[in-house]
Amino acid sequence: MIETLKNFGGKKLGGIILIAVIVIAFGFGGFGGGFSTNNQNNIAKINKTNVTTQDFMDYLNGSNISQQAIRENIDQNIIEELLSGLISTTLIDLEVEDFDLSITELTILRKIKENKNFQDENNVFQRTKYEKFLLSNNMSAPMFELQLKNRELQKHLFDLIGAGTITPNFVIQKKFEEQNKTLDVEYFAMSNKYKEKDRYTNLEIEEFVEENKDQLKREYIDFEYAVLNPKNLIGIEEFNQEFFDKIDKIENQISQGDTFETILENVDVNVTKISKYTPSSTKNINEDKIYSKRSSNLDLVENGDNFLLFSIVKKYDLGPNLNDKTTKDEITELVFQKGKFDFNRSILEKIQKKEFDNNRFNEMSANSLEYTSLNSINDNNTFEKNSVKILYSLPINSFTLVNDKDNEIYLVKIVNAKNNSYNATDENYLKFVQEQNTDNRKSILQSYDQLLNKKYKVQLNQKTIDRVKNYFK
Repeated sequence: MIETLKNFGGKKLGGIILIAVIVIAFGFGGFGGGFSTNNQNNIAKINKTNVTTQDFMDYLNGSNISQQAIRENIDQNIIEELLSGLISTTLIDLEVEDFDLSITELTILRKIKENKNFQDENNVFQRTKYEKFLLSNNMSAPMFELQLKNRELQKHLFDLIGAGTITPNFVIQKKFEEQNKTLDVEYFAMSNKYKEKDRYTNLEIEEFVEENKDQLKREYIDFEYAVLNPKNLIGIEEFNQEFFDKIDKIENQISQGDTFETILENVDVNVTKISKYTPSSTKNINEDKIYSKRSSNLDLVENGDNFLLFSIVKKYDLGPNLNDKTTKDEITELVFQKGKFDFNRSILEKIQKKEFDNNRFNEMSANSLEYTSLNSINDNNTFEKNSVKILYSLPINSFTLVNDKDNEIYLVKIVNAKNNSYNATDENYLKFVQEQNTDNRKSILQSYDQLLNKKYKVQLNQKTIDRVKNYFK
């Protein structure tokens, strides 16, 4: 929540920040019936703090969003999104109050005078520039100073929450060294270790089908259809009003319950009948289109330059037909992939049980062993980036399976690891330090989010929200 709320302050329609607190609001009562209250002027409630419709209207007036823009987006939940922003700022105010944070008028004055927008070329504050800014933004000085005060209090709050998130240097150095060491590895492709696809017997394929018969069942349909176009409906090849009138008539007949045969009794078209159809790797444009619309037993659908009038005669589930070559090839591919998976799993299980050693590695590699060095945890020239992270987490003489960008699988042995020298003033190291501190700060803010979820109960009054929506309609 807090990481999102930090961005609050720059809301314009089209770029409205969706404050995360709306999730909390929905989670603690949602839009069901709202909280129990007889006060219809309350649109929300945060613990014991009421958020009134006047608060909401004041918030809208300060957001510079026009009523027309709100009306145009009323069905896109614009009211709920804006309400989430108001609740978020209210939550921040409650937190500021709870932490007893304050800021003096002198500090506000100093912030204004230090603002570069209000200074001349000699960095001297110019009151005329300040007043022009207020006029151009249709703001009074007290209003601007109040906004500035609230922003400063929010900043103090976020600084307080994120305080103490600097990671000790020795921890960062150790982690940097680990992620930027050189790994020497030996590896070989597993592709020639798997059982070849054409070596699977019919019996093995049939056993696979039997073991997975429920998962392999597919829905088949028997149907008939006719292709309708201007040529066979009105005798010309031009799409005109007469053609579309006939199409409209057919659609009306369908809605009135006419049958496929009745609709076509005065139309001279060929009817195609198909049995036991289910899509395959072979593309059948008309048949595939009808299959995708099989929820309707009788329908007319547009397909390219034609219309298809179809009638589903029967729907049923069948297991794969191994006498069909296309189907058998698809099943054989599944058997092959399962064989690869089972073989890889057996290797990993042996590695985990410490039953896989260097002798077995060399025996499997035969004459296909390759060598490479990884320069850092970001070196993904040979293996996929997540696989590289796995390799950097393992000790020397470890074995594991990894993959490359093309999902080819390799068995890898970590042969050696060597720390590389670096300079603490290097750009890469300084960037790494910044990223570590940012990650730690995010972690603390996420924990604070969880605390806020428990600390505040947000409830919305649906009836009042509906009344506000109706006002803008």
